Amino acid sequence: MNTAPLSPTGTAHRTWRPGMFWQVVIGSVLGLGLGVIDPALAMQTRWVTDIFLRLIVMAVGPLLFCIVTMGIVGAGSLRNVGRLGAKALLYFEGMTTFVLLGSVGVAMLLHPGRAIVFTPTDEDTRMVASYAHNASLLHDGGITGFIVSLVPHSPADAFAQANILQILFFAILFGCCLSLIGPAGTPLVHLLEALSTLFSRMMRVIISLAPLGVFGAMATTTARYGINAIMHLAAFVGLYYLVIIVFLTVVLGGCLRMAGVRPLRFARYFREELAITFTTTTSDAVLPSVMAKLERLGVSSQVVGIVVPAGYSFNLDALSIYLGLAVIFLAQATGTHLSFWQMAIMLTAALFTSKGAHGVPGIAIVVLAATLQAMPSIPLASLTMLLAVDWFIGIARAVGNLAGNCVAPVIIGAWEGKLDREKMARELG
Repeated sequence: MNTAPLSPTGTAHRTWRPGMFWQVVIGSVLGLGLGVIDPALAMQTRWVTDIFLRLIVMAVGPLLFCIVTMGIVGAGSLRNVGRLGAKALLYFEGMTTFVLLGSVGVAMLLHPGRAIVFTPTDEDTRMVASYAHNASLLHDGGITGFIVSLVPHSPADAFAQANILQILFFAILFGCCLSLIGPAGTPLVHLLEALSTLFSRMMRVIISLAPLGVFGAMATTTARYGINAIMHLAAFVGLYYLVIIVFLTVVLGGCLRMAGVRPLRFARYFREELAITFTTTTSDAVLPSVMAKLERLGVSSQVVGIVVPAGYSFNLDALSIYLGLAVIFLAQATGTHLSFWQMAIMLTAALFTSKGAHGVPGIAIVVLAATLQAMPSIPLASLTMLLAVDWFIGIARAVGNLAGNCVAPVIIGAWEGKLDREKMARELG
């Protein structure tokens, strides 16, 4: 069976209205203004953002299932799927390991936590108790526990919990079996095409509410922390933003240049998606738009359909940078000496704890807690230092993860010989 997968936006050529970018900017400015002028009223707008994020979670699971399944079926043979998947995983893990080691090296060179003397209190311990509990549940059982956690108790359970890794596992198994049964699966292929169009349209309707969701997020955050909140722990926040900028311009920009793509034009092409992600600190909402734009740029639909959804769970470069910096920062702030062996254990744990931790604001604290528990020499209560600035850090983290997942299909498409460079040049030009 060789049925080409439907574009994630159905038959529509564009996902975004021309004014969406400016609507998001206006929503951000209005939210910021309300947070400064009337914090009490601003705090009451939180429900707008909560509804927007819940709508995204509601639709993204079924949409991912349809996209991944159709990507596998459209690849033509399981050998092609296996080769593409192997190259994607090799790229993901190679890039993750590289940025993780790089961020640790930067933190050890600049010592961002040396100027802070942190002594945990009972209140700090109580404050991080919920994060510690959630961390103990995250991939509980080490590597074997992580592997077991990939398999859902039932498909309905995976969708009900919005567990992206389990949905991906079920979609891959479903797509492989659907490809194996040949013509007998044609009715299911047509059904999945229709469902893909349906959920893509649903996501487009949800995205039309993005300016409201952005307004609520900016208003409540400004009211809660104040306009000067980003100055708190400014050294660490500034260092993280600097490393992310270097990652975007040097690492990802260099990868794009190697593929014959101009980085600035590529970034401008995805400016609307970056604006949504910047203000909501989650990239789930822009998944259909990113995939549609990558296909219009000349990346093969099979590459886009497999690499992008998988990258949302396995290619979290900015999160890996955060984990590397944060572990060393907390160790220095608490006066904890880490041996080479202890550092190696925690970094290895970070490679596993970060998987599947996408799209949920605040999840990085849970992932960091799970990483620290792998070698509990750093007091877990020290996480309170990062709680106050996690939202601001989350902005750069979400943008960096999205940028990595926009670049990865281009690199893997070029590696597979499934990148139309002439089409990309015309589209970016």
